[in-house]
Order: sequence, then structure tokens, then C-alpha cells
Amino acid sequence: MEYRKLGRTDLEVSVIGLGTMTWGEQNSEADAHEQLDYALARGVNLVDAAEMYPVPPKAETQGRTETYIGTWLARTGRRRDIVLTSKVAGPLRDAKRPGHIRDGKPFLDRKNLTAALHDSLKRLQTDYLDLYQLHWPDRTTATFGQLAYPWVKDDYTVPIEETLSVLQDFVREGKVRHIGVSNETPWGVSQFLKLSETRGLPRIASIQNPYSLLNRVYEIGLSEFTQFEQVSLLAYSPLGMGVLSGKYLGGARPEGARLTLFTRFTRYDGPEAESAARQYVELARDHGLVPAQMALAWVNSRPFVASNLIGATSMAQLQENIASAQVVLPAEVLEGIERIHRGQPNPCP
Repeated sequence: MEYRKLGRTDLEVSVIGLGTMTWGEQNSEADAHEQLDYALARGVNLVDAAEMYPVPPKAETQGRTETYIGTWLARTGRRRDIVLTSKVAGPLRDAKRPGHIRDGKPFLDRKNLTAALHDSLKRLQTDYLDLYQLHWPDRTTATFGQLAYPWVKDDYTVPIEETLSVLQDFVREGKVRHIGVSNETPWGVSQFLKLSETRGLPRIASIQNPYSLLNRVYEIGLSEFTQFEQVSLLAYSPLGMGVLSGKYLGGARPEGARLTLFTRFTRYDGPEAESAARQYVELARDHGLVPAQMALAWVNSRPFVASNLIGATSMAQLQENIASAQVVLPAEVLEGIERIHRGQPNPCP
């Protein structure tokens, strides 16, 4: 397993990170523990959670993912063997975001951040997080599949400086080692960095955004921050909800798969996604590669990616995904990927 530095921190994270958002919905507590045991045995050290998980977010399951990690930590005592991250939910800005967390008004202010962190630590059965992330901005932005800035004037938003001041207290108290953002924009990242420099507030180490062969929007305005500011990408949905594995081609809906079970996941569905995925799958098979491993290996190879957050509902998927860390794509495959991308760029932004 390869390890990469997270931002400007002293943390070294595995190039494959363990995503957990199915734990508590599609995966049981026993499944979660088995995945953790296997992943750590293969060198994975980054475990990424969120107070909102599992997904789809529901009041009756909210927090189960962290609870399962907490029981594993209590059983194994392996807290120091992992880089543990979690995320605080932001306010309800559209129908895709949960309305049941803190009465649907989880603004990124002192009251909400404090409640969220303490609840997460309790569920996780630990007294600190290595990385604490803002799951999405407090303000309205073009995220979660929106194609353009929405030009919405919010009735109320918490200033970024106020949020950072609270996070600074968490760091001083030893409850959080480092901070990061998620589903953030170039303007947002620039503001976080500016306030860190001009106000002496904590510096974001990472950004967790979608990144895959189907969605390379990160490259356009955000990847440059990695080069000049050392803000690392934690790439999520690297298989586009499993679409890049090829299992949904031709309208197939395998039993138990996410797009079979849940109709809300439309971001990676549709004719454009189908067309691009088919080309990537055919490219992989033409070169004797497993399609999912090709897609993951490509993400692994990007210089701005610190960790590639995989998710699996079966041990077979987990084993295949982790093994992508050993896959090196030949030049002709990389050229083929770029050729497909030029013909059909970002079908699932």
C-alpha cells in the first residue's frame, strides 16, 4: 500500500481509503467489522465517516455508521492504527440534504458544531478525530450534481470565519487534529485559505469532492490548489456509484445494488453516463483489466489525490477495490482514457 501526505499535515494516509456510507443500511455491524479487519490487514489506514451516514440519510438510521466504527474500536483497541475522519452536516438547502439532523437547521455555528462533534465522538468511542470535515458549505452552492452557480441569496449563512473560529477551539482542545472541507468550490477553498493566513485560524488540509472518470470537474478549478497550496483531494464516488464497474450496462439492475434499491441516486444514471461507462468498460476489457480496477487505478494515479475513498457492500467488491492499489495502467490505457474523455467530458458532474 502506498501512503501520501495529507496536505501540510504530518498525517500519512493510504492511497485507498475506506468509505463507510453503506454501513447501517446495506451493511450490518458484522459486515462493517469484517471490512475494517480486512482493510487494515491490507494496509488501509484512512477510515472516512460522517454523522449523516448511512446513505440514504434517514432519521431512524442516522449515526449507525459511526456507531459501528465505535464498537469495532472498542473491540479491537486499534484507534492509533487508523486515521479516523468524520464530517458534520450542513444546513438543509435542497431536497437531497437531510432535514432530520438538529431539527433541519444544522448551521455551521458554535452550537451545532459542538453538538455534532461531541455526538460523533461518543458514537465513535474516541476522544479525538484525526480529520474533521464540513460535509457541505453552509451557503448555497452548485454541488451534488448542479451544473451552474444557482444565484440564490440565502436568508442566513454562518460566515466562514465564525466556523473556523469554532474549529480552532476544537483543535486547541485536542478533540480534532486537522480540518477539511467537502463538496466545496474554488471560491470557498480560497476563502478558507485566506482566513487561515490573515486571521491565524486553522488551515484546511483536504477537500473531499467527487472525482472519477465520469466526473473530472475537480481538475478545472480545484486541482491547482493542490499544486500551490497543498490542499489534498479525498476522492469520493470514484466508481460513480458502481456505474464504472459495468454492472448497470444495458439497463441491468443487479439485486441489492444501490441503483436498484434506491431511486434517489440519479447523478450517475442516464444515457450520457451509460455511453461513457460503456466505453471505459470496453477499454478496460480490451486490455485485460477489471473495469472497476482500471477506474480506481486511474484515480490513484492522479498527483492531487491523497486517498481514493472506496465503498463496498460485499467482501468481493472490497477485495477487488483495494487490489487496485497494485494496478499500474500502461500508457495506451491512459491514452484511451483521455480519448474517451475528450469525446464525452464529465457526463456526470
